[in-house]
Amino acid sequence: MNNNCALVEIKMDESEKVSDLISHSYTRGMSFRYTRGTVKDFPGFDARADAEILRKAMKGLGTDEQHILNILTSRSNAQRQEIAVAFKTLYGRDLVADLKSELTGKLEILMVSLMRPARLYDAHALKHAIKGAGTNEKILNEILASRTPAEIQKIKQVYQEEYEASLEDHVTSDTSGFYQRMLVVLLQAGRDPDGSINESLVEQDAQELFRAGELKWGTDEEKFITILGTRSISHLRKVFDKYMTIAGFQVEETIDRETSGELEKLLLAVVKCVRNVPAYFAESLYYAMKGAGTDDDTLIRIIVTRSEIDLLDIRKAFRRDFAKSLYHAIQKDTSGDYRNGLLMLCGGEDD
Repeated sequence: MNNNCALVEIKMDESEKVSDLISHSYTRGMSFRYTRGTVKDFPGFDARADAEILRKAMKGLGTDEQHILNILTSRSNAQRQEIAVAFKTLYGRDLVADLKSELTGKLEILMVSLMRPARLYDAHALKHAIKGAGTNEKILNEILASRTPAEIQKIKQVYQEEYEASLEDHVTSDTSGFYQRMLVVLLQAGRDPDGSINESLVEQDAQELFRAGELKWGTDEEKFITILGTRSISHLRKVFDKYMTIAGFQVEETIDRETSGELEKLLLAVVKCVRNVPAYFAESLYYAMKGAGTDDDTLIRIIVTRSEIDLLDIRKAFRRDFAKSLYHAIQKDTSGDYRNGLLMLCGGEDD
């Protein structure tokens, strides 16, 4: 990312406008300051004082979970890293190791996730998605469909530094077919920057997608991969509108009919993120808590990774699309200190 690029601040109420601006700023490669998260730098922050509170909460018999929650859910990720340094300086102990020792279950996972440096979180999630037997395609799809080109470049860099291996090599060794090819396209982080819209190219791409799916015996997956994986966000939104005019239905319906398996899921994730990233995450959260059982891994991952980015917009999208608040859904679907931690990160009710 170019350090000389303009620094953009967004302070708008309408999530759709925010989403548009975010998409445009991302693809131009601007440095970006998020202001739609629920977690921000804590005013009057004192890393040493926080470290002392955490040590007291975990020292001796029993653990004071409430004090741990109060500190870790209300400090930014950068501040949590400072607390970890102060903790080691004061006590010669590793804060994350102590949290793992004192906490259990989902609460432990949530608190340890909060302590992972932001730049490492996605790389770590991807590593665990593709290591060992089987592949967690849900994580691959979510991260690579929703992150910006600049963020993907950073993830690849961090992955190489942390694991001394190429993320692309690991992904390709664990996947196959057109699904693998779409992942590789996204990993190139080569999406066109936003700029002036070429209406003739919009028409051409919409027609090509229509011919590649609805008008073809079989499906030309390569056309979908190239267009959805490389065109700019603003261009693709115009293409989707034009596709609706040509076909009489949304491009998602064609993807659903003409593709299957993980390729279908990945293409749909890309389309949803092009349309509206917060709405994509709101839907993922909804299905993580829908029905019997809860997909706690997804719930934790989205709440933690978006808490400083766009969780306020995700809350708005959740309320709009599912007629209830994210806060209420979490409250109903989880329990104990784990629930309290998630609710504190969620940041409030949307009546």
